[in-house]
Amino acid sequence: LHTSRTNPTRRPEDLETCVATLEKLGVSHLITIGGDDTSYGASEIARAANGRLKVAHVPKTIDNDLPLPGDMPTFGYETARHVGTGIVLNLREDSRTTNRWYFIVAMGRHAGHLALGIGKASASTITIIPEEFKQPTVSLSEVCDVLEGAILKRRVGGRPDGVAIIAEGIGSKFNKRDLRNISGVEIPRDEYGNIRLSELPLARILRVEVERRFAERGEAMGIVDLTLGYELRSAAPIPFDIDYTRTLGHGAVRFLLAGSGDENTARGAMICVVDSQLKAVPFEDMRDARTGKTTIRMVDTDSLYYEVARRYMIRLEAADLEDDEMLKRLAAEASMQPDAFKRRFAIKS
Repeated sequence: LHTSRTNPTRRPEDLETCVATLEKLGVSHLITIGGDDTSYGASEIARAANGRLKVAHVPKTIDNDLPLPGDMPTFGYETARHVGTGIVLNLREDSRTTNRWYFIVAMGRHAGHLALGIGKASASTITIIPEEFKQPTVSLSEVCDVLEGAILKRRVGGRPDGVAIIAEGIGSKFNKRDLRNISGVEIPRDEYGNIRLSELPLARILRVEVERRFAERGEAMGIVDLTLGYELRSAAPIPFDIDYTRTLGHGAVRFLLAGSGDENTARGAMICVVDSQLKAVPFEDMRDARTGKTTIRMVDTDSLYYEVARRYMIRLEAADLEDDEMLKRLAAEASMQPDAFKRRFAIKS
């Protein structure tokens, strides 16, 4: 099948052409496989066909950001997490033996599921995801404060090494003015001068800024930056995903061949597994009322899953700044006075 980035929903005439072409080819049943964009495209094709074409969408994305019932993962996510965890475990050992830090960016255009999943499973020192920043935008300085604070706290604990996992979606929340002022990093722009976030060298940007901070204190901080990208997408599936996709594929065909008893799914639906049973969820139930597109499932930072992941991380917490002895040790590590350190690294609620 290969792949295509064509968006049939960009213009109404493109959508009409798509439906007309499918009809001309005699296609009456369509299975689509993909993430939020493909899901939205499938729902729009089903709507435009108005009953002349029945559509079943199978949710697939390593980002794990489709709103499946029961917190079921999207297929591909667990395989990507498995492969990514293996890579990070190797890098974690290299970090330990060389006494240096790794800044690793993991795919996740909007949400931090993959970064958090890899970070938690690999026992990485810290994982940073977009969802932990509650404001619409976040400054480069804020993200680097978290990284710098983690490095200093790790050192106070006697470890000069560490691994930080950062979700690429952080880049989409950056204040654009910050990006224009970064030295030593080429920011990709389009023909109108706009920053291309998809090509943003996020790991390098963070490394350059954190290294600069330590250099101001007279210390040469060696950090390795890298991005976990396409090598996670083409890996052989683990047994979970093989099993899972057999069920989803069976469900998609069964749904398409069944009668249209439910008017909500007569035109099409997303195929899901809920409590070990197949369920066809109407496209409209997956649609964000605000954007009109497929809802993006973000990491719930109030969940037990995130709470446990967070407790295993080494990062500055408000309690560290209120503990006089800990504050004194942190400040000494940063070559600062305790009061100045507390002001500099104040934890935002």
